[in-house]
Amino acid sequence: MSAGLEAGEYTSVELTNAHLDDIELRNSASNSFITIAREHALKQAKAADAQRANGNPTPLTGIPIAHKDIFCTEGLLTTCGSKMLSNFHAPYNSTMVERLNAAGIVTVGKTNMDEFAMGSSNENSFFGPVTNPWDRSRVPGGSSGGSASAVADGLVACATGTDTGGSIRQPAAFCGITGLKPTYGRISRYGMIAFASSLDQAGPMTRTAEDAALMLSYMSGFDPRDSTSANRQDDWLTAIAHNGIPKLDRPLSIGLPKEYFADLANAEIIEAAQAELAKNGHTFKEVSLPHTQAAIPTYYVLASAEASTNLSRYDGVRYGHRCNNPTSLQDLYERSRSEGFGEEVKRRILTGTYTLSVGYFDAYYIKAQKIRRLISNDFNKAFEEVDLLMTPTSPTPAFRLNEHAQDPVAMYQQDLYTVPTSLAGLPALSMPCGFVNGLPIGMQLIGPAFREDTILSVAAQFQQITDWHKRHPGETA
Repeated sequence: MSAGLEAGEYTSVELTNAHLDDIELRNSASNSFITIAREHALKQAKAADAQRANGNPTPLTGIPIAHKDIFCTEGLLTTCGSKMLSNFHAPYNSTMVERLNAAGIVTVGKTNMDEFAMGSSNENSFFGPVTNPWDRSRVPGGSSGGSASAVADGLVACATGTDTGGSIRQPAAFCGITGLKPTYGRISRYGMIAFASSLDQAGPMTRTAEDAALMLSYMSGFDPRDSTSANRQDDWLTAIAHNGIPKLDRPLSIGLPKEYFADLANAEIIEAAQAELAKNGHTFKEVSLPHTQAAIPTYYVLASAEASTNLSRYDGVRYGHRCNNPTSLQDLYERSRSEGFGEEVKRRILTGTYTLSVGYFDAYYIKAQKIRRLISNDFNKAFEEVDLLMTPTSPTPAFRLNEHAQDPVAMYQQDLYTVPTSLAGLPALSMPCGFVNGLPIGMQLIGPAFREDTILSVAAQFQQITDWHKRHPGETA
């Protein structure tokens, strides 16, 4: 699309109208979008055409994009998939939205998501579940399911997502697209509605590693408004827009964590992907991440504790849902929160409040923080032996709607292969590497901190010799 705009084959207004017409026609099948922003998008598209006419476009100028509905966008609803914020119009843009706007992108809408990013199936949204384009009876993954479904469905070429415990990578795997969780601190969290502040990280969701790298180069950067933002100058990141993904200067040593492959149902697909990478000279070595099995309970203690604190601001007083005719301040708080939050959000608030309470703080929260350090140390030790790690992204392909709805623990286990990386704050990418019964399977690449260039380079290399990322729903898998 960028090349077509540059060549004058079409204008951004024409491209944007085509996207909006397609979204309005087909969104009812997937429920990918909460907000379709025609007026807002066409205004941005006209500005993008003017920017191109003035001779200072970027590769993203005029490209339609969708934002996960967790990013504050001035002039548009920002609901976080919740009744609590179903009437909230953010008065400002998040830093990431600001940066993409400056690059000239066109926001065609806001995508559906699990409420407050809490979920692995996109069934927890106040606005209804999203369906998987490969099989409408199945989930797209969560919490960034709307973005993943929209990209896989061809409604947009790229979308933003957030990843707290796997919410970019798992839906990317379920929907057969490429999703990148950058290193914690790479992209500013300012204006991204908080779930678990020590884990939340924004990232791109695209078809290819090349597009993910291009988006990352414009989304990243130091932000003084975010105290966890990393102040780094990575030359490869600023060069991507002009030169593409950096080429590897040597074959790499790739680690295969044995804990991730124990009892893996579709191991032959990952083995076939391993064989493709070996053709480029990469070598493989078994490594161990011994605290992997402790990652899920550790994550749900820490993430729920932070959610309990972050979501205490939604009290019916300043903004968001407010109950009718409260009889007292206590009644206002209780009914506004009871009515505004869904079941999964309430479950995590209660869990988090319990683990932070007097008498349980040391037993749960402090112990979980110690285990988090051990998990991080496991990765550090592995990266002394290898350049990056390769694992499955999810234990299974996309499961059916309502299959795990009554079993939260089974739902939480869907994040088994993604949560450890989040706890360690490392960059990880999921990309399609095969199919089982017509459903996409994802492969995860994990790199050392701030080495997104390494995993993007390997992903791009893999996508040059395979065509899994080019498959579209409706085609024969």
